[in-house]
Amino acid sequence: PESREGEIFFLKAKLPRRDGEKALAAAIPKEIPVHLPTPAPARSNLVRAYTRRPLLSPPLLFLLVTAAPLPLARERDAVVCVGGGGRREEEAAMEVMTHASTFLHPSLPASQGDRPSPCTYALVVLNQSLPSFAPLLWKHAQLRVCADGGANRVHDEMPLMFPHEDPFHVRKRYKPDVIKGDMDSIREEVKQFYSNLGTRIVDEAHDQDTTDLHKCVVFIRDCTPDLDKSNLCILVAGALGGRFDHEVGNINILYLFSRIQIILLSDDCLIYLLPKTHHHEILVQSSVEGPHCGLIPVGAPSASTTTTGLQWDLHDMEMKFGGLISTSNIVRAEVVTVRSDSDLLWTISIRRPT
Repeated sequence: PESREGEIFFLKAKLPRRDGEKALAAAIPKEIPVHLPTPAPARSNLVRAYTRRPLLSPPLLFLLVTAAPLPLARERDAVVCVGGGGRREEEAAMEVMTHASTFLHPSLPASQGDRPSPCTYALVVLNQSLPSFAPLLWKHAQLRVCADGGANRVHDEMPLMFPHEDPFHVRKRYKPDVIKGDMDSIREEVKQFYSNLGTRIVDEAHDQDTTDLHKCVVFIRDCTPDLDKSNLCILVAGALGGRFDHEVGNINILYLFSRIQIILLSDDCLIYLLPKTHHHEILVQSSVEGPHCGLIPVGAPSASTTTTGLQWDLHDMEMKFGGLISTSNIVRAEVVTVRSDSDLLWTISIRRPT
């Protein structure tokens, strides 16, 4: 129904036929801005309201998403006031999340004006070949964690990147702070070598329900009180390539920990999540990444995605597997913007040093 701001109405549909209920649900936006007729402090706690489409029987209900408990008249009633602008007003008010792959540069830039503040980087090394820029990631990271067999990679491959140096000195310089996982891949002599150097070994062989990357992310999030997490970014080296099920498991981590900025890296490209809760501004580091890029709706289709800054921009486009997905696109501007009603994966190629 047409509603003016401040009006109260009850969405409670009791329809005899399932197709009638579906038609009503389809006619109502998935998200609408709302205001509750309560004192201002309680009103400000309301983030947004979503329509819920019941799986079994009517009525059609609202799910109120709040930052704190809100007083409602009765537990079963959803009482809301609808703001006049609908979904477009909420989209306009959505915060912008800024992304920049500055960790691919030899030195990290300082915060400038409206540019993002420097991140606190943590590095996780998985059991795949190290990217050629692994020493650069190591340099920028304030915490370095090897996931199980990732310690073998650091031990074996780091000295190869410095062929004119003594391997022992290289291994000592690139000593991980922590080795964590179920310890089914790390070689015993490697574990003993780093243990003797003071690396913390965290054996979680009892946990076979989560991946080693999952264990490492939880450790960084929960067990590192000295690490500044206000702008934390976890870089994951060796996340792509090798077995496909491992790659999918690593991508799943982006969704499981969507509130943490996690970037999956290989020698060829990087991947991170663009949550639908924000608009996104990607500051392209053209000297070290691009031009090839892609936007992929993994997990759920996108009914509407709009971009700027790409050779083939999307304009309120639907994307889904079995239909259109944006692959082999080209970055054409210093800033790429993305708006979508679904979580998307952003991927961009990495330029190899010349």
